[in-house]
Amino acid sequence: MRNNIAVMYIILICVLTACSISAKRSKKVISNSVMLLCSSLLIPVIGNFFIIISESEVLSQVGYYLYFIGVDFMIVFLMNFAKVYCRTGEVKHKEPKVLYVLFLIDIIQLLLNIFTNHAFVLEKLEVDEMAYYNFIPYIGLNLHRILVYVVLACIVAIFTVMTVKMPKVYRWRYAVILIAILVVALWQSLYVVARIPVNTSMIGYGVFGICIFYFSLIYRPHRFLDRMLTDIVSDMPEALYVFDPNKKCLWVNEEAMKFSDIDIQEFDLVNERLRNTFGDLSSDKAYKQNRVIGSGSDMRYYNIENRIVKDESDALTGYVFSIRDTTEEQLQMKRDIYNAIHDSLTGLYTYEYLCERIQEKLKNNISEKYCLIFLEINNFKLVNDLFSKSFGDHALKVVAEKIRGMASDNCLYGRLSGVDFGILVPESEFSEKELEKLLSQFVVSDGNFEYHLLVHLGVYKVTEDDGDVQLMFDRAQLALSTIAGEYKTHVAYYNDELRRKLHWDQHISAQLDEAIKERQLCPYLQPIVDTDGKVVGAEALVRWINPVDGFMPPGKFIPVFERNGMIVEVDRYMWRCACEILSEWKKNGTDKFISVNISPKDFFIIDVAAEIISLVKEFDIEPAKLRIEITETVMMNDVEERMEVLSDLRAAGFIVEMDDFGSGYSSLNMLKDMPVDVLKIDMKFLSSTEDEVRAKKIIRNIIRLSNDLDIMSLTEGVETEAQFRMLAEMNCNMFQGYYFAKPMPVADFEEFLKNSS
Repeated sequence: MRNNIAVMYIILICVLTACSISAKRSKKVISNSVMLLCSSLLIPVIGNFFIIISESEVLSQVGYYLYFIGVDFMIVFLMNFAKVYCRTGEVKHKEPKVLYVLFLIDIIQLLLNIFTNHAFVLEKLEVDEMAYYNFIPYIGLNLHRILVYVVLACIVAIFTVMTVKMPKVYRWRYAVILIAILVVALWQSLYVVARIPVNTSMIGYGVFGICIFYFSLIYRPHRFLDRMLTDIVSDMPEALYVFDPNKKCLWVNEEAMKFSDIDIQEFDLVNERLRNTFGDLSSDKAYKQNRVIGSGSDMRYYNIENRIVKDESDALTGYVFSIRDTTEEQLQMKRDIYNAIHDSLTGLYTYEYLCERIQEKLKNNISEKYCLIFLEINNFKLVNDLFSKSFGDHALKVVAEKIRGMASDNCLYGRLSGVDFGILVPESEFSEKELEKLLSQFVVSDGNFEYHLLVHLGVYKVTEDDGDVQLMFDRAQLALSTIAGEYKTHVAYYNDELRRKLHWDQHISAQLDEAIKERQLCPYLQPIVDTDGKVVGAEALVRWINPVDGFMPPGKFIPVFERNGMIVEVDRYMWRCACEILSEWKKNGTDKFISVNISPKDFFIIDVAAEIISLVKEFDIEPAKLRIEITETVMMNDVEERMEVLSDLRAAGFIVEMDDFGSGYSSLNMLKDMPVDVLKIDMKFLSSTEDEVRAKKIIRNIIRLSNDLDIMSLTEGVETEAQFRMLAEMNCNMFQGYYFAKPMPVADFEEFLKNSS
């Protein structure tokens, strides 16, 4: 008997060793835990092998130490295996450090038995007519057993919970291990309780290790996988058909049964149903096709694929045919493409796609002549403010529908931006007369409100050498500047004059930085006098002495810079020049002021008050000597913010002048609140009307009103002595104009001061 069991132990030792080596070579996550567990099972099995074959007390004692200590290692590595095997998701469990310490203590106390005999001693028996050494347990071994069984109970609890908690199809993974643990534990317990001399439970240890290796690393649940794959395939959105080599249908999933309108007993009808829907699909080759069935709103899109299935010997075993309904995907893709190239409000092409289409059309129709139109709705903000944004959106849709209705198939059109539209029309189809008639009566109504839209068209005639569509639209838009504010004329053309103007604008804009750096821009001063004709100050006016283009009056460059925003740099430069002049005058005792202009765009781009206050501090001059001159248009936007800026300047000691008073519509309305010290009245007010008597009365009353409000009055454009005397009689405070002097360089002005004194 002992020999038979020894042979079995040798076999188990060899198999467990092979399992450990194989597990070590495996790349699975759990392989390291399996290797450690199988290796730890070798120790008690080897220990019991020594006990069975030995008739020596010393060798038997070594066997028992290997047995007991090996059980400690086995329990520790079984717990480690359970932790890895039962882990779910990304949850990471902490290492059971307390457990490791307890087993380390247990191993130490077992080894101390060599000196103390507190754990066990050996007694000699006779088994199979040979000496056999059994052990007598003491307290140390009992403590060892308690620790082992407590931890084993925890491991059993872990596998029990996993077996119960997992879905039915996954329980086998944990149930097999749980049963194996319970069998080995029961077998070991029977050996302990029955006090059987020869420990056969080691056979259970070995079989347990082999089971762990097999079910963790080798076993594949084919039936389970087949059932799972069948469930997955059955629930797939594709209709799947499996055919044998003779094209006989063997199996279909749920979606295929719905698609072919058959049940589980009607597989023979599959070929006929597919043929009725798609035509002949039979083929001995693999293929993929896209099919469209039906038309109009009933149109359906399908992806069809035929796969060939072969066995390991490359013999044909059948076909897998799949049909996927892609109708919704195709419709969504078409919607996405449409939305990407069409404006969401009007349904017209977007700016980018319109340019792309125009570029393509011009390239493919070289012989055809075209007109590119930039359509602009004027004062559209007023429409939204007066009626509401919804009415404004309705108006834009009406414009879009009008364009769509008038354009032929040879035209292209789209929405360029908020209130701008672009149209490419063959020159043969373009009629300025019809467009003028239409736009002169362009009324938009939503049933509640009605409004006459002012629409202007800038037209650019495309030439053969044109390539950049965006540049063409820019030129068409530039043409609109010639009819800005016009109500009778609605169509304007880009021409050579505008081209030259564009080139001029680019030419002088490119030179501005260098002109400021080299002081080509210079201040000219025009005297301002009081009622006695005494010079009290001057207005600083910019002039450009260009080394190439010569002397340039402000009318040649100021409007350009006002359009492109570069006027801000000009104004800042002039403010600094005025401060330099005032600083020199302060040194030589000249007690005069200089007025400088502030453009509307200055308020949008820079902190006007901070800039000007910083300059007077830098040059150490009195703020009152640098007068701030604004136009009425400055106050047309963000009134409260602008008034706050002007109030800050006045609080800092500056004098604020309003230029061109009365040229707009809101001056009298704002005058009661506007923080100004001087009103400038332009004498052109007289020359712009046929009723000179009425105009004089208005000027007289403006001067009287300013005096009543303690605001100084200054009339500019005075050209005759008669005008001067008339204004003086009206109690105007200050005067400026050619009657006194033209704008002049600073040196000439200073000489003028000496002579006029």
